[in-house]
Amino acid sequence: MNIGKLVIDRLLVTATVAKIGMSTRRMRLIRLEGPALAGLSWTPGQHVRILVGDIREVWRRPGDMLRTYSIWDLDSTGLELLVLDHGEGPGAQWARAAQPGDEVSFKGPEGNFVTRAAPYHVFAGDETASVTFGAMLRHLTEPFHGVVEVDTSEDVLPLPDGIVWTFRDGRSAASSSELAGAVAALDLPSEPGLAYLAGEARTIQLVRAHLVNERGWPRRNVITKPYWTPGKTGLD
Repeated sequence: MNIGKLVIDRLLVTATVAKIGMSTRRMRLIRLEGPALAGLSWTPGQHVRILVGDIREVWRRPGDMLRTYSIWDLDSTGLELLVLDHGEGPGAQWARAAQPGDEVSFKGPEGNFVTRAAPYHVFAGDETASVTFGAMLRHLTEPFHGVVEVDTSEDVLPLPDGIVWTFRDGRSAASSSELAGAVAALDLPSEPGLAYLAGEARTIQLVRAHLVNERGWPRRNVITKPYWTPGKTGLD
């Protein structure tokens, strides 16, 4: 019995790479297609976990074999991922090597970092959050405000109008007081809405502290998703 194939058939969805492209200078578009996608449903903001290594190693080294990617779009015809091209880890190597015709196995969609009912919404994060935010914003009906910090204007994704873009120009994205300051500059209603903060963990803490301590928002109104921080892995 082929145990690896049995695991894939039962726990993972398999699709085929149909298209590879670049959406920004560092954001790689990977579109997957296949009949198995017709049975999937998702809520914008959710992610999939891609098998980027040998299925025989996944139980011994899941941290190396599975990588989490936010869904940019999903319907019965295809799944689109935008993968930030950075580093030399297994996920980055998989994304760079992916070619049309490759088979890809993945878990998902899953995750609870999704929009909820609110009078208005606030989004703040760096480029690692921009894919998630894009999916959430495209399906949002209530008013929103937001700031996304990226390195340069070449890193800007096509998000809906109303997002403020700020640029680091080579500065570190970690512990970004500039992002917190841009959120502080937003002209928000006096009553709290719901905030969605994603990206570098320490920067998220700074933005949350502003909303809670300076604007008086209840902590339950601030939803966080730390994707990364220097020196640590597995935050997703």
